[in-house]
Amino acid sequence: MPTPPRLRVTSVTIGTSQPRELAHFYSRLLGLPVTTEDGPGPGEPDNGGWAQIRPPEHVTAPSLSFEYERSYTRPVWPSVSGEQTASQHLDIEVDDLPAAVEWAVACGAVLAEFQPQDNVRVLLDPDGHPFCLFL
Repeated sequence: MPTPPRLRVTSVTIGTSQPRELAHFYSRLLGLPVTTEDGPGPGEPDNGGWAQIRPPEHVTAPSLSFEYERSYTRPVWPSVSGEQTASQHLDIEVDDLPAAVEWAVACGAVLAEFQPQDNVRVLLDPDGHPFCLFL
């Protein structure tokens, strides 16, 4: 087998019906600036487009990009047979779980009804993507 080339994840792209709004939500939540914000492309509605938040140069972490998905359907969490499921989610480490949940809700997240673990809280962002806060 050949020697693998250098590969590294630099960003995660999240499909959404509201890319610019979602970028601003995660910007508030994570304290990262919105570094790119493009309006709708040809044939897209006003809420279309693309946006990105990026950590500072000295921080090694992936950027988050938000891309308009024409046929986006909000996922159901926890998953239900026959319904749209979340194909991925963000895991966000925190030092104080109750304070982080309070902050996320103040930023616009919703605490999910079902919570599978005591040291993890599942929340939904404004477009329905689940994300986890954990200790």
